Amino acid sequence: MSDVRNVLVPDGLEGERVDAAVSRLFGLSRTRVADLAAEGKVLLEGATVAKSARVSAGDRIEVTLPAVDESPTLAVVAEPVPGMRIVHDDDDIVVVDKPIGVAAHPSVGWSGPDVLGGLAAAGYRISTSGASERQGIVSRLDVGTSGLMVVCKSEYAYSVLKRAFKQRTVDKTYHALVQGLPDPHVGTIDAPIGRHPGGDYKFAVMDSGKHAVTHYELLEAFRHASLLEIKLETGRTHQIRVHMAALRHPCVGDPTYGADPTLARKVGLERQWLHAMGLGFIHPGTGDYVHFESTYPQDLQTALDRLADMS
Repeated sequence: MSDVRNVLVPDGLEGERVDAAVSRLFGLSRTRVADLAAEGKVLLEGATVAKSARVSAGDRIEVTLPAVDESPTLAVVAEPVPGMRIVHDDDDIVVVDKPIGVAAHPSVGWSGPDVLGGLAAAGYRISTSGASERQGIVSRLDVGTSGLMVVCKSEYAYSVLKRAFKQRTVDKTYHALVQGLPDPHVGTIDAPIGRHPGGDYKFAVMDSGKHAVTHYELLEAFRHASLLEIKLETGRTHQIRVHMAALRHPCVGDPTYGADPTLARKVGLERQWLHAMGLGFIHPGTGDYVHFESTYPQDLQTALDRLADMS
C-alpha cells in the first residue's frame, strides 16, 4: 500500500517552487521530489503539477511515496560527507560537527548523505547497539540543523549515554537566530509538543503532546532579529523551532513554522538559523566530565554579518 502524505503550505513558503516546498515540508531531496512529480505523485489542490509550479499559502500538497515494508530494512551505506568534521575520537565515542543537508542516519524517504555513512566511509567502527540503521546513535539533529552530535563506538558507551540522554543529564546548548525580540529576554518555555494535526513532518504545542522544556537567553539584539542561547532539558523533535514559533519568534529561515521568507532572503539563508553549539556529559569510559564546542558555519555567520549591516 502506498504511503500518501499531505500538508497545507505555510505562509512562509508562499511563492516557492513545488520541488523546493515539498523538499522543505517532507524532508525529501529536490531530485526525489522532481522524480515523484514527473510520475504524477505530487498533487497541488488535487491536481498533478510540474516541479517548477509555484505554491500559495494554504494550498494542500499531497505526495504519494512508493510502498515500503511494514518493517523496512535500512542499511548504512559508506559515503563520504563533505564538510563533516571530527571534533573528538576515542575508543568509546566520536563527536562530529554535522553540516546542513545531512541526516543523522538512514531513514525511509531520505536519499541524501548521513552521519553514519560518513563515519563508515572514513573507517570508523560504530557500536552495533540500536536498530541496524541507527547503530551508535543516542541523539539526533534535524537535516537542516548543523552542529555537534555524539556517536557511540562501544556497546558500553551506548548504554551509558542512552541513559544519560533519557535522564536529561547531558548539557545541550544551541544558538538560534529568531525574528523580533523576545520579552522577557531570559525565559523558560514549558509546553508539551505533539504532532501537528494539519500535516506530516510538523509539530506543535499541544495539550496532548509530550513534556518539553526550553530555556533561552538573549545574546545579541539586531534590528529585525535576536540571537539567543538555548539550553534544552528535553529533546523533542523540532523542540526549539516549535517553542520559539509558539512565542511568535520563529527561527529566521524556518518557513515551516511561520518565519518571514523575505528576511531569510535578505540575509542569504536557505535553512533555519539553528546550530548545536555545545555538548557536555560524563564520559562513559573515563568518568570525567567532557565538553565540546562548535563554531558557526559560513551561512549562519554571513546571515549575522548582514543583519549587523542592516541595524
